[in-house]
Amino acid sequence: MLKRFLPNEHVKSIFDINPIVLKEKGIKGIITDLDNTLVAWDVKDASTEVIEWFKLMKDNGIKVTIISNNKEDRVKMFSEPLGTPFVFSARKPLRRAFITAAKKMGLKKEEIVVIGDQLLTDVLGGNSAGFYTILVVPIVQTDEKITQFNRSIERKIMNYFRKKGMISWEEE
Repeated sequence: MLKRFLPNEHVKSIFDINPIVLKEKGIKGIITDLDNTLVAWDVKDASTEVIEWFKLMKDNGIKVTIISNNKEDRVKMFSEPLGTPFVFSARKPLRRAFITAAKKMGLKKEEIVVIGDQLLTDVLGGNSAGFYTILVVPIVQTDEKITQFNRSIERKIMNYFRKKGMISWEEE
């Protein structure tokens, strides 16, 4: 049961995800979380670096769709200037929004990676829907109340994985 919380990969940030490496693995699409994955949860717009990352993915033929539990206005305001599709009020970790995002991209599950900063929403949802998952370190250590609660549970799960030798990275 706990293996559903185990990401396939762990990186420090989205900027450590290389489109060439993705393409070598047959990846043609990314489903990414927004808050604390792309920008801090309280930042409205994409940074210059994030804009460049989206352009890099596009230039390499990798489609990106943003998936967020946040409300439409928040996700739309961030996504539209990037020209990227999005799914709002996703109700992660439920599988439905992940499947919707894959359909929007017109890609198969094995051609997509899911990127996010939370085990209880992004990784669990991505794994449950059958995608390859990449966990990133949260951009900031502050969170909304519900996420703070999730993080306390995540720490326990991560400690379990560490003790069992299932993960080798350290918390940043």
